[in-house]
Amino acid sequence: MLTKIKKVKFQPEFKNPVYEVILDCPEENKLYIKFDYKYKNKTFMPSRVNYNKEDKGVKLAWYTQKVEKMTVQEFLGQIARKVNKKYNFQFK
Repeated sequence: MLTKIKKVKFQPEFKNPVYEVILDCPEENKLYIKFDYKYKNKTFMPSRVNYNKEDKGVKLAWYTQKVEKMTVQEFLGQIARKVNKKYNFQFK
């Protein structure tokens, strides 16, 4: 993963755990992602994406494919694993 996690807000108390992260990207770019984990589908779903203060809606594949060379699920999964480890959280 080329990005580095800069800030995290983690809310495990919701029905689906919610993650908000600010990432430092290559070439001094910033990426903000708000996403949650859907227990029903066992997938991560972005609900808000912002790249260099530009709203991208919920679209993240353009970044993960072009820069990270992985799928959205792989990318968000790696972020979630790091956050879960930090907060000692395990999925049900």
